[in-house]
Amino acid sequence: MDGKNLNIIEDHAGRRIDNYLINVYKSLPKSKIYSMIRKGEIRVNSGRIKPTYKLKLNDEIRIPPYLIDFNNDEPDIKIPPSRIKSFNSSIIYQNDDYIVVNKEPELSVHSGTNNQFGLIDIARATFPLLEIDLCHRIDKSTSGCVLLSKNKTFLRHFNKQLKSNEVVKKYEAILVGVMKNDMKIETKIDLSTKEHHHRVQEAEHGKKAVSFFKILKKYNTFSHVEILITTGRMHQIRVQSSNLNHPIVNDKKYGLFDLNKSIAKETSINRLALHAASISFLDLNRQKVNYLATKNNEFDILLSQLNNLTVKI
Repeated sequence: MDGKNLNIIEDHAGRRIDNYLINVYKSLPKSKIYSMIRKGEIRVNSGRIKPTYKLKLNDEIRIPPYLIDFNNDEPDIKIPPSRIKSFNSSIIYQNDDYIVVNKEPELSVHSGTNNQFGLIDIARATFPLLEIDLCHRIDKSTSGCVLLSKNKTFLRHFNKQLKSNEVVKKYEAILVGVMKNDMKIETKIDLSTKEHHHRVQEAEHGKKAVSFFKILKKYNTFSHVEILITTGRMHQIRVQSSNLNHPIVNDKKYGLFDLNKSIAKETSINRLALHAASISFLDLNRQKVNYLATKNNEFDILLSQLNNLTVKI
């Protein structure tokens, strides 16, 4: 740190600025970090940036003056042993470079205002001697594959693949309505300019989002689909599904709220019907690897009950 600036060294190049700042200012609420980025109080090379900005070698981050003397003692996050046990059970694969886990629904990847701890906190408590980082994110409500790095070399390697759209992710979802055909959706999406926290919309100035929808099975008034994506935009599948007039079942942000309530009443299941089923990428040896995450019981139970639902769309 130099005065009001943070200078990026090679070890941190390729990291998202939000993840970097969350790690630097461990005791600062994450909502505050996002607020400072959004308001332009934090800048990179004198310019405004978004939370998803990937840091480059020798980038200069300007921080507000009040952070210079900020008490940055790391908070004592106590992870229950049961959570660590559950995390170990969720590991699909691990080696010296990375861990692939099958995240449960309603577990955030980060701690926050309403979350005492997140997946990353549990992982770091499980492997306290390693430099564990998130390689990517999925929504709190989404279950399935999440990749974590064990070292900066692999993190930079994976980030390059993300940037070049070499990482392939497949999701399974239950959509409202019967889709007629498989389709490719290519749109541009960005954070809404409206006062909706973390709500995304299609926008001409947004980033390209490409999704391939494949119908797995049609039900009376629902569709079970597989969605392949090579771009990982925030809420990409949820926004595109909603704009197709086929929102994801139990999507509380982009879905049909009254219908969601009726489905939950009949099935006692209110989890988002979206599951990160697999992730494919190149390891450090440039070998293509693919990992699968099984769906949890609630997803399969919901599928089994779709034709028996009395709800009307």
